[in-house]
Amino acid sequence: MTESQPAPRTGHPYHMHDAIYAQPGALRLVARGQGDAIEAAALRLRGLDHVLVTGVGTSWHAALVGELLLARLGGLGLKARAFHAFELASYWPESLEGVGAIVLSHGGTRRYSREALARVKASGGSGVVITGKGPEAPAEADWTLRTVDQESSGAHTVSYTAALAILAKLAAAAGGKADVGRAIDGIPDMLAFLLGQESWEDLAARYGDRRCYWFVGGGPNTATAWEAALKMSEAGHAQAVGFNCEQFLHGAWAALEREDVVFLIAPPGPSHERCVAAAKVAKEIGTPVVALAPEDDREIAALASETIALPEIDELLSPILTIVPLQLFIYHAAVHRGVNPDLTRSDDPAYGRGRSALSL
Repeated sequence: MTESQPAPRTGHPYHMHDAIYAQPGALRLVARGQGDAIEAAALRLRGLDHVLVTGVGTSWHAALVGELLLARLGGLGLKARAFHAFELASYWPESLEGVGAIVLSHGGTRRYSREALARVKASGGSGVVITGKGPEAPAEADWTLRTVDQESSGAHTVSYTAALAILAKLAAAAGGKADVGRAIDGIPDMLAFLLGQESWEDLAARYGDRRCYWFVGGGPNTATAWEAALKMSEAGHAQAVGFNCEQFLHGAWAALEREDVVFLIAPPGPSHERCVAAAKVAKEIGTPVVALAPEDDREIAALASETIALPEIDELLSPILTIVPLQLFIYHAAVHRGVNPDLTRSDDPAYGRGRSALSL
């Protein structure tokens, strides 16, 4: 029996709004009842030659965060690698012996994610699927870890942070780091703090009509920058780009205009210095900077037009937090721009036809 989806909403609050605000509660519950499966999967992955984290779209961005979580917190080092599922299924060698695959997909595995998982299993490897509740688990999966109910909005938000939380739990289990597990358990309260921190409508009124939106971060927050740019495109229907901070400094900034805005994701860590450099470039050009940084970061604050204060957290875990203020800004920018953030523009006939032509 197919579960019916709720009707599209025609005004604020859209479904995306509810999903964003559901995140603290969802993350408190996401690992409940799955501890044994997480421990068993982590034990198996730790003994393999390679662990590939894979997905497409938003799930690809989660895979990039997962790579660093498993490499650093999970102790896997270079054994952990993120691969885009299309590339893994289409271009890489046939034999994947001694390999484990962590496949991420919100609504059950997509075409290329399924193909990547099947290739790993055909070579005698192990498969972990991280997906939402509802769809039947792929037969090839040795473990299926569930995130949240299927989202009514096409702009996935809570399913992204829930997948990151599962990946962090998996990494903590692989590395035997109980302290990291406790830190993950504290994130929902931090999320609740962030959700109530700003007047998001006012922020959207100031920056909701910019020519181009630049999202810049480093390390694990490179994925945050890419995810925010994707969300700004699909939910806000606006021109947006995401950059690693060092890539931004190697020439991309030449396209900046004063009519743009730069969102800088700059928690403490190795990439902070280069994020400061990016902010200096933008300030000289005259492009406003909205910085996500700790409240006491005076260096960033002196360069930014706005600062959104981040709670203190390990940089490797910070993507679970840093994406949330960006989701909220993007949501309210969409409302300000008069578009429905849930529909990926399929309410426009031409874009609706384009979407119906897609096979994912």
